[in-house]
Amino acid sequence: MILHRNLVFAVVDTLHLIFNEERYADKEISLTLKRDKRWGARDRNFIAETTYEIVRWKRLYTSIAEVKAPFSREELFKVFAVWATLKGIKLPEWPQFENTPTRRIKGKFDTLSKERVYRESIPNWLDELGVKELGEKKWEKEIEAQNQQADVILRVNTLKITVPQLKKALEQEAIYTKTSKKYPSALILEKRANVFQTQAFKKGYFEVQDASSQLVAPFLEIEPGMRIVDTCAGAGGKTLHLAALSENKGQIIALDIYAGKLRELKRRAKRAGAHNVETRHIDSTKVIKKLHNSADRVLIDAPCSGLGVLKRNPDSKWKLTEEFVENIKKTQAEILELYSKILRKDGLLVYATCSVLPSENFLQIEKFLTTEQGKKFKFIKDQSILASETGFDGFYMALLKRVE
Repeated sequence: MILHRNLVFAVVDTLHLIFNEERYADKEISLTLKRDKRWGARDRNFIAETTYEIVRWKRLYTSIAEVKAPFSREELFKVFAVWATLKGIKLPEWPQFENTPTRRIKGKFDTLSKERVYRESIPNWLDELGVKELGEKKWEKEIEAQNQQADVILRVNTLKITVPQLKKALEQEAIYTKTSKKYPSALILEKRANVFQTQAFKKGYFEVQDASSQLVAPFLEIEPGMRIVDTCAGAGGKTLHLAALSENKGQIIALDIYAGKLRELKRRAKRAGAHNVETRHIDSTKVIKKLHNSADRVLIDAPCSGLGVLKRNPDSKWKLTEEFVENIKKTQAEILELYSKILRKDGLLVYATCSVLPSENFLQIEKFLTTEQGKKFKFIKDQSILASETGFDGFYMALLKRVE
């Protein structure tokens, strides 16, 4: 591989924003890719994948390069040199790469890789938490799986098209996919591609959604004509899946505390042809109170640590703190208490997270069922999904029935 100056500089510029200014990797990479219209698909892939890879292995690479945050531009080039050397890529004779100690880089890699916090490139506190919650063997496998590159997976919008029809339509745009019996609405890309530029996307034929995430909406046992409330809807990935499962019949109320996310949901719902979706901004407690005892189904896709989706969001390893994880558990308990009141008697509720920590998952449900509000509910079933077992994101979902 020959390294091109403008592409390498683009990677370094993006790393500066992610590492030093704590910007979100996905957003900054997306902005970087818009900088030069002359870049082709190969150039864009190099920038995106190289940046993500260096972010994923930040602790390992910066330790080998012997640099510490905040990183100067010179130090970021050293980190890039570590990445290139370990990939077997010859460094060009640029001033930024003068006197790069290639042999020393490989030697330090071999030494540091013997210790898990460097080998898997994670903070010490996160490693200790993973072992505490999952056990040594399970955590070892899970964090290794979370460091693999995530597949690009589509959820077919069955309001507009069938799975075979979309598969064929994408092939006409030179995008090839495979199906999976376990995920009936999913198409898995055989090779990464910018699917957002396709005519199929513009026509609303699909959304990008991980296979594990696609299991959440069906867990609610939806039937057309129901009143469904998605309490933490965000930009609407699962809301739109609920709309497809309900066949555009009944009513789906999408709630969120962020008005901007709901505006994005409206835009996506219009493209998807989801006509039974109504958004409501939670700007006071009145919004929730008005919905008490009114819904046939309630989805609580709770805010969480995100430790099930590290392969998709590798920068979150460096943004997360122990304090945040503890505080988010309190938020989850409060949300369960408040939003469960929306469900009517005999209705079903799903509590879901994209975390693999038992303390955010079934232990949270066990705790809820002992509360005054929780005693009105009966536990039906749950499902824990690990990346190490499926190859997809880590997720958890519990199904509860209101019996009082």
